[in-house]
Amino acid sequence: MRVLGTAGHVDHGKSTLVRALTGIDPDRLREEQERQMTIDLGFAWMTLPGGEEVGIVDVPGHRDFIENMLAGVTGIDAALLVVAADEGVMPQTREHLAILDLLEVPRGVVCLTKIDLVDDPSWLALVSDEVRELLAPTRLASAPLIPVSAVRGDGLDDLRAALAGALKEAPLRADLGKPRLPIDRAFTIAGFGTVVTGTLSDGSLAAGQEVTILPDAHRARIRSLQTHKARVERAVPGSRTAANLVGVEVRDLERGDVLTLPETYPSTRVLDVRFRLLPEPSAPLRHNQEVKLFLASAQRLARVRVLGMDEVPPGAEAWLQLVIDRPIVAARDDRFILRRPSPGATLGGGRVVDASPARLHRRMNRAALEALSRRAQGSPGEILVQAIQALGPGPLRAAVERAGLGDEAAAEAIAELEGGGRLILLGQGGGEARADTIVVTREAWQDLTRRLRDVLGAYHAANPLRSGMPREELKSRLRMHPRAFAAAVETASREGLVFDRGARLALPEHQMLLSPAQNARVEALRSRFRASPSTPPSVKECLEEVGEEVWAHLVESGEFVLLTAEVVFERSEYEAMVGKIREALADGATITVAEVRDRFNTSRKFALALMEHLDATGVTVREGDFRKLGRAAPEGGGGA
Repeated sequence: MRVLGTAGHVDHGKSTLVRALTGIDPDRLREEQERQMTIDLGFAWMTLPGGEEVGIVDVPGHRDFIENMLAGVTGIDAALLVVAADEGVMPQTREHLAILDLLEVPRGVVCLTKIDLVDDPSWLALVSDEVRELLAPTRLASAPLIPVSAVRGDGLDDLRAALAGALKEAPLRADLGKPRLPIDRAFTIAGFGTVVTGTLSDGSLAAGQEVTILPDAHRARIRSLQTHKARVERAVPGSRTAANLVGVEVRDLERGDVLTLPETYPSTRVLDVRFRLLPEPSAPLRHNQEVKLFLASAQRLARVRVLGMDEVPPGAEAWLQLVIDRPIVAARDDRFILRRPSPGATLGGGRVVDASPARLHRRMNRAALEALSRRAQGSPGEILVQAIQALGPGPLRAAVERAGLGDEAAAEAIAELEGGGRLILLGQGGGEARADTIVVTREAWQDLTRRLRDVLGAYHAANPLRSGMPREELKSRLRMHPRAFAAAVETASREGLVFDRGARLALPEHQMLLSPAQNARVEALRSRFRASPSTPPSVKECLEEVGEEVWAHLVESGEFVLLTAEVVFERSEYEAMVGKIREALADGATITVAEVRDRFNTSRKFALALMEHLDATGVTVREGDFRKLGRAAPEGGGGA
């Protein structure tokens, strides 16, 4: 699931473009519709040419509502920067682009709208060149530029294709098992109660879960979930999510609160951050200056503690500690924006390095600055996690080599990850991690087992009478190395997530149940076998009686024993015949096919098929026309 965010100057046609792409009017407020101007966040969704559904957050372009815009663009996968062809680059075009760059939005598409209002091709070329020049120093420098008329429909197909191409490069959001839903809307629906919406990150949410809403720690339960107005039992990272909550009132919530699982995230009033001040406005950022902090959907007042220098000059980067007026929920690598409260202006932005610093740092302490630099690069454990995630399930040795860690750092990293429960050792019930141990992160293991169970569940749904999915087929579907697959299956089986049947794997809850009609056909077939046990129906007749699926189930369950492609015996009759043959061959005696035929009052076809089968399984040994007891002859009968 991906999320796209619009950006651009007021009245450049963002909402009109969203309507043309999706058929949904993102301007939901009466005032927006009356003024024909977006004031707050709007939401829509569309299906891309490749079939993927993408959510769209439409933001206001007017400078008076820039702070509402900031609540919508954090955490998007790609940006749709809109520039009107009749006006070109305007002030909020520049400010929105600066914000996208500060938030490190890595990909996007630029839409040159309202081309129906431009008759002069040279003017259109001039505006395109102006936009390209503006994009050049930013992360969107290579973004495709698509001319469009949302009114006439010109270029919409090209725009959809460009969006699909940009979002195809976006990695899937990781499921870290620590869901965060920054609330951007909270409202009441008659008959349902409180509903909150946001873009889900870092984990999944499920209907029925107990949750907490931070920072005030309100407890609630998820009654139901929706994505794009469709009910879902589970919302995944990266999806626009609406949660209907029980146990909390709308008056207790506000934009910027975070819905998460209990005991998952702390609230904080201090953040260690790496910050970049924009070249404009030209004034430096001073120590102890008051700013507005925008992080996810939250807005807070904060005081700036400048570390290692007296003030931050325009265009420079620096270490800051932000002391916030009210608690906020944050995590490492979260992006943020700082604005001047009055007169309002975007100052710069950056990323969180430590969401819960233990103390206020001494501003000019070199050791503290060096520690922040190391933390920005990541601890040995974090570096190893990145290597494991890049490689997928594989030997620990390969991940350590990719991470470039020495023996001491590797030992520290393994201890850090095992201590935090983030390292899963596959294929071994306990003990220490060895160089050849297959390892995954806990998050990757959760994702792998979910995919494994999803594939098995789909197979059971398509083949309800099969005892399980063939191992090789499952390995192929999961695209795993044989050794990693074997270790994963062993661990999943030990944890009770799958049932290992040897050549086949199944979900523990899978049951092979025949319908009443199928049971009736099976009973009719059994009657035919009981009527002529030594000259039973052929395999072809069995298939005609019960059908291919039911017949495969009966053979797989062992109720019937296939001797050849045409000859089959009921298990009880087969074992009785093998037992009698074994008795006849006691004390070194021999037997011929003709004698077997006469002993069981059957035909040569059945007698020959039986004896060749017993030869193949080692119950008997053939010497010319005679058989004698083989070494594999089991007590009391034979097996197949």
